[in-house]
Amino acid sequence: MPRRVILVSIDWTRDKDPRLPLGHASIVAALRRAQVEVRAFSFPVNHADFDEERLLATLLEETRGVEPGQVDVGIGVYVWNDRVVKRLLSALRRAGFRGRIVLGGPQISYAAAGLEQLYPEATAFVRGYGEEAMVSLASSSAPITFSGVHWAGQPDAMLQAQARLDALASPFLDNVLELSGGQRFIRWETQRGCPFRCSFCQHREAGSRLRRRDLPLDRLEREMELFVRSGVDDIAVLDPLFNLGDHALSVLRGFQRLHYRGRLSLQCHFSTLDEEFLDACEGLDVRLEFGLQTIHEREARAVDRVNDLERVAGGIRKLHARAIPFEVSIIFGLPEQTWGSFRKTVDFCLRHQVPVLKAFPLMLLRGTQLERERERWGLEEDGQPIPSVIRSHTFDAQDWKRMAALSEVLRRTEGAHPGDVETLEAQALSSLETAGWWSPAA
Repeated sequence: MPRRVILVSIDWTRDKDPRLPLGHASIVAALRRAQVEVRAFSFPVNHADFDEERLLATLLEETRGVEPGQVDVGIGVYVWNDRVVKRLLSALRRAGFRGRIVLGGPQISYAAAGLEQLYPEATAFVRGYGEEAMVSLASSSAPITFSGVHWAGQPDAMLQAQARLDALASPFLDNVLELSGGQRFIRWETQRGCPFRCSFCQHREAGSRLRRRDLPLDRLEREMELFVRSGVDDIAVLDPLFNLGDHALSVLRGFQRLHYRGRLSLQCHFSTLDEEFLDACEGLDVRLEFGLQTIHEREARAVDRVNDLERVAGGIRKLHARAIPFEVSIIFGLPEQTWGSFRKTVDFCLRHQVPVLKAFPLMLLRGTQLERERERWGLEEDGQPIPSVIRSHTFDAQDWKRMAALSEVLRRTEGAHPGDVETLEAQALSSLETAGWWSPAA
């Protein structure tokens, strides 16, 4: 009897997203190419109709009639679904499931030793890229040896699984993510890895930079042709940093040759924003997204994310001169940050006429350097399903509420922000007063 792999995505999605997330679909494509029987399911955890009982019933139904030794349940674990996954694993075992449970995703990849204590029902764990690891696991009922795969109860080598990008199946070309049904929005990747070492980010291996590698250009060109033929008109590129070198230029020029008229959302960095890249954007409907995080060197050094503000200001001027739409994101809750310093970061962006400014709360993601240094900075989280840092040595909960209120007004005024922080702050404090969280005397 052939093995069956049941892949489960418990994701945080938007209504326009494809049915399966890109990373999940890439593993499905790899398994199908290897002729593994795979059943793939996506249950958006942030949708109103999400039902843990229905998820459990679906998994049990898919295992029915298959010998326990011939079925694997694979689940990606993220910060937004960690609690749900733990409840699901316990419920699966209580319901009598005796097959293998394989966990991957960022919560696994970046965890320290001791995964068995966090997820005692799991059989195996995949750190790193999952495509080739899952194919190897599905090839045998025995606990095979594969770099990056840790079996519960065995010594943990703490290795990361790799993937040969030039050999990976394409979820688009192999019809895992079908575009024939009129899917207009997709998420896409052209490279993996990031050369930077931000201490709050999981796009890195522990203690080192995550080496950037490009997907083969011939595959990308065939995917681009498919997107154009299929009428895809909104592409969010998931590369942690897109504007790096000739590979990015080749991708943009490929879209230019195809006369692509849809939107391209690209994550970029001001330090690598040059005229050649901007020339390659000409004629395309690009939306460039920049992570600034903070303008203050003390805060930036605390998270290994120092910016050259002259280059930032110069890059913003170039974008305005070419009328290229862009957005900038910053973080509140950083080590060394105060209400006043956050306010100055917001004011810098407003006075440079950033059209869309997004402010996000700091999260202590598992395995990051910042998570390990929480006590050094006095970082304390709230008790939400997706925890945020709400207190540190340099700001208290009241300061955090003011920063969060400023973030909310930024969200409401995207594309039409006030020109200075004073106007924005007046709106934020008004909303806090209305909610009873602030008084003028506070």
